[in-house]
Amino acid sequence: MKKGILYFFIAAIAGAISACAVVKLSNRNTATDSSAVVQSDTQFRTVDLSNDKWPDFTFAAETCVDAVVYVKVRATQQVVSNAGPLFRFFFGYERIPYSREVQGSGSGVIIREDGYIVTNNHVIAGANAIEVTLNNNRTYPARLIGTDPATDVALIKIEESGLPIVPFADSDHLRLGEWVLAIGSPYDLRSTITAGIVSAKGRSMPKDSNNPNEFRIESFIQTDAAVNPGNSGGALVNKEGKLVGVNTAIISQTGSYAGYSFAVPSNIVKRITDDLMDYGTVHRARLGIVMLPINDEIAKELKLSSVNGVYITDMASDSAAAEAGIKVGDVVVEIGGSKVTGVSSVQELVNNFHPGDRAEVKVIRGGEVLSFEVVLK
Repeated sequence: MKKGILYFFIAAIAGAISACAVVKLSNRNTATDSSAVVQSDTQFRTVDLSNDKWPDFTFAAETCVDAVVYVKVRATQQVVSNAGPLFRFFFGYERIPYSREVQGSGSGVIIREDGYIVTNNHVIAGANAIEVTLNNNRTYPARLIGTDPATDVALIKIEESGLPIVPFADSDHLRLGEWVLAIGSPYDLRSTITAGIVSAKGRSMPKDSNNPNEFRIESFIQTDAAVNPGNSGGALVNKEGKLVGVNTAIISQTGSYAGYSFAVPSNIVKRITDDLMDYGTVHRARLGIVMLPINDEIAKELKLSSVNGVYITDMASDSAAAEAGIKVGDVVVEIGGSKVTGVSSVQELVNNFHPGDRAEVKVIRGGEVLSFEVVLK
């Protein structure tokens, strides 16, 4: 009997100790566990609130903001005004041309510690003088190294060393929905940072109605990060604080941000700036084809399994493509090991090469995939 009572007390004490341990462990887990159970009537769902599931932009913002600069330009603009009645009477002129000095501004990204800065061509176009202000408010005169209107990229330089930079990332590895930061100086608000996601890749802008035949290479990154006038030439960076693009344009009915912003991919920017540093101009390779995007009608007629690729409608007899054996009517599906999704991707892929480089080009002809080694011109 006494042994039974003793066993009972021992069991009770052991149970109490176990209960205390469970309660303490439960409290500790509650303090560290970041998942929560949300109850709604009879439905339950688990929400993960751990910090590593949320984007942390502090590193990218604090690392890159000092390498994004304010670019101020002065230019001479030609203006024509209507002549007054006395001027028309004595001199016979209906309109009087004259010039005036105008100012503009934008942003730039330091890409080398010795003062090389990438910006947009349209920011510095026609400038008589370029001035750069760093994030620490120090101001420097800048000289123009070179421009590439086809990609809207320009390279300028200030005489300084040991500057902070934004390192290049591989923009080909960007994924839809990936978080990015836009850094620039909209409306003269220095070092403004906005966040968004990659909405699309390989975007093209509508043709300029005043110059529809202008040669342009466009394969823009589209984001919903807020970009406004003054952001042009600024940095688009990923969470690692690396440059994935240079902010260039917006689509808007008012001139202000309306949800769509576009950036030149960093791979194009690096290719252009490398040439501008080495040669002062861009040495651009050409495949030498006239092409159309694949639509459902073309895909059905050629019995293609998808609408990826481009349809060759014409080419010069001495073009790089023709000399390699590619023909009109072929469908280009791959260049240099990368898939072709449309016209803009062909421009981007060919732009990665220099004249004289060899590139493997795959085409579909008569339902068969053929491979050609093309020496680009």
